[in-house]
Amino acid sequence: MKTAVGSANNTKSLLTFADFKEITKSRLALSVVFSSLAGYLLGAYEVNPLALLLLAFGGYCMVGASNAFNQVIEKDLDALMNRTRNRPIPAGRMSVNKAMTLAVLMTISGVVSLYVLNPKTAMFGAISIFIYTSVYTPLKTKTPLSVFVGAIPGAIPFMLGWVAATNNFGIEPGTLFMIQFFWQFPHFWALAWMLDEDYQKGGFKMLPTGKKDKGTAIQIIMYTVWMIIISVIPAFGITGRLHLSIPAAVIILILGLVMLVFGFVLFEKRDNKSARKLMLISVSYITLMQLVYVIDKFL
Repeated sequence: MKTAVGSANNTKSLLTFADFKEITKSRLALSVVFSSLAGYLLGAYEVNPLALLLLAFGGYCMVGASNAFNQVIEKDLDALMNRTRNRPIPAGRMSVNKAMTLAVLMTISGVVSLYVLNPKTAMFGAISIFIYTSVYTPLKTKTPLSVFVGAIPGAIPFMLGWVAATNNFGIEPGTLFMIQFFWQFPHFWALAWMLDEDYQKGGFKMLPTGKKDKGTAIQIIMYTVWMIIISVIPAFGITGRLHLSIPAAVIILILGLVMLVFGFVLFEKRDNKSARKLMLISVSYITLMQLVYVIDKFL
């Protein structure tokens, strides 16, 4: 009997942890933490392990809080879409009050953790939550321009790490912000292309032209080109302390051109399979690009 009760309790704990991961979008949050840590390593004169822990914890809390608030706001719309109807709130596994409590606690924990690093880091973290929940989320059912707004909090993490390391915002973190800002568009529009039918069920307007057409594909290509240009600019020595060697710039250029090729494939085929490939390549690009930047600094 005790064994049976223990197994039931363990199962409940596992489900609770699974719902926590779902409500905070753990995979997305961890990718944000990775970007923040990369930015920190690029900006730091000397690496402080405690600062890395505070940044990782605070970064996860801020992203997790944003996603929890988002899922509270969109609970009724989530219930209409196949990919979101099993989320904790629409599926009935988590109450709105519990989700709000979690979001508030994570917001407070995140702001405090980032404030310990320095006030500027906490400020940018708080701005990110505000824009994501109060501007981007409501706009998603109003206009495709919501993606431009959402790209702002989406681009903050890479920059945030540099600010956490230096307590300074200048051309270096500004460049990191712009790289990830322009990356957001091909990445997210490829995802929105794949999920367009499902998004329409929830009334979300995510594609720039409103359709899976050549116009959307052209914009994906254009923003990819801008992303590539900005990604290699530090090799020209005009971005302060943010440097990039010629070999590293060539590697990043090649990675960007590979992503651009997949953008052209989407333009030609205009199907979900091509969009999925572009989305996956974009995830690889942002991760590898950040690794190249960090490795290049320490070589």
